[in-house]
Amino acid sequence: MTRILIAGYQHETNTFAPSLADWTAFNRGESFPAFMRGQAVIEQLSGINIPIAGFIDVAKRLRWELVPSAWAGATPSSYVTQDAFERISQAIMEDVQRALPQGLDGVYLDLHGAAVAENADDSEGELISRIRQLVGPAMPIIASLDLHANVTKRMLALSDGLVSYRTYPHIDMADTGELAAQLMQRRLKLGRKESMHVRRFPYLISLNAQSTWMEPAKTAYEQLLALDHDSGVMLSFCMGFPASDFDECGPVVWGHGEQAEKVVEQLFQAVSQPSLWQPEWFPAREAVVQAMAKAATASLPAVIADTQDNPGAGGDSNTTGMLHALLQQGAGKVYPGQVALGLMFDPNTAKMAHEAGIGAQIDCALGKAVPIFTGQLSDPPVQGRFTVKALSDGQCVLKGPMMTGVTVQMGLSACLEIEGILVAVVSGKMQLLDRELLRTVGIHAEKMKIVVAKSSNHFRADFTPIASQVIVAKAPGPMAADPSDLPWKKLSPQTRTRP
Repeated sequence: MTRILIAGYQHETNTFAPSLADWTAFNRGESFPAFMRGQAVIEQLSGINIPIAGFIDVAKRLRWELVPSAWAGATPSSYVTQDAFERISQAIMEDVQRALPQGLDGVYLDLHGAAVAENADDSEGELISRIRQLVGPAMPIIASLDLHANVTKRMLALSDGLVSYRTYPHIDMADTGELAAQLMQRRLKLGRKESMHVRRFPYLISLNAQSTWMEPAKTAYEQLLALDHDSGVMLSFCMGFPASDFDECGPVVWGHGEQAEKVVEQLFQAVSQPSLWQPEWFPAREAVVQAMAKAATASLPAVIADTQDNPGAGGDSNTTGMLHALLQQGAGKVYPGQVALGLMFDPNTAKMAHEAGIGAQIDCALGKAVPIFTGQLSDPPVQGRFTVKALSDGQCVLKGPMMTGVTVQMGLSACLEIEGILVAVVSGKMQLLDRELLRTVGIHAEKMKIVVAKSSNHFRADFTPIASQVIVAKAPGPMAADPSDLPWKKLSPQTRTRP
């Protein structure tokens, strides 16, 4: 029986962000399930929309014996601390060593691909290297990657196969785990590494230009799928996470298979033209003015992305630029109770709301002024009197197209109202990628006139179907919409910060 060890390490690192990912961050269970090890990996992660679940499904069909190691994931932030990385790495190393004497045919890793640790810029490459040293050169190591992976030469050289998501928002995570299982099956049957070819882009792509729900990414990935199908090459195109300050940050196209060089070159020529990747965003005030104008005639809500405070990209989900803009434009007075913003990370205010109770009014300063990439602070907290409209323990099972079935823990949560604006306040950092997160505190997005989502693109999967218009706002926050705004220090001199 084929025996495969499985493990996972998920973190998207914005090295310019204010908060580190320490060991506690990997145990909170916010955006990802909390750290687990052993049989719990199979029991708790099967049947949900994450890569390792897809791999497990295929392995069961093929009657592979799975050896579950450790799985760790934390909300995107700044560097993974050395302590956290070493704990995760050590757990996996111990399990590999324990499994080897009993016979092992391969290793599957559920990786993000853009994790930067304090002691390892290319921490996924470092993890693969450590495993390779234990298992030797002949054992297959296959990994699935996030579409935003910053794929390094080391990752490609030391693994036998890598495959990434093809959608953003990432609604194909479990599907990508299945592709990784196919790569493993191909590798085991062939008895050696498949041919591989890679091309690297000479520039960074803004997250706001990367959504596969829009052009040019929509057509780019349609071309990828067509070439993949016709050639038998397992193709991947990672657009990269453009806020990880190390030399190999940036987009990469690669493929595994006999025709890899021909097909990768064909895809690269089709998708690498710089003129394709030009995003559009608006200042906070203009975004609100546009949304209010749209709301006047539309039956569906206008949705604004507060992209520079996206907790899915390193923000802390606590800046107030968009809330100030809504208040200044009187959005809640024009549409009382039909303007919503979320998720605002403010544990102290959430606790005050729970102590006061539903219907009570609390005087507080909501949100936080945080250091941003310009060297300045974001907007000040919103000081005022808020009415407590709803309360929740913050446990939520996601039901939208992304991470379907995953349970997240937002901690004490509340819906607070100020001047007709509803704010979803939470005690755990979570990107607003699912309408169920708002429903947890009694806010129904589809009934709103305006919804502000602290997200860059993942919100699109569940919000686009109910949106009259989607507007990307550039309010002050830690995640630069434009990579050229960041103070890069380690980026390769050959890589431009704009297309």
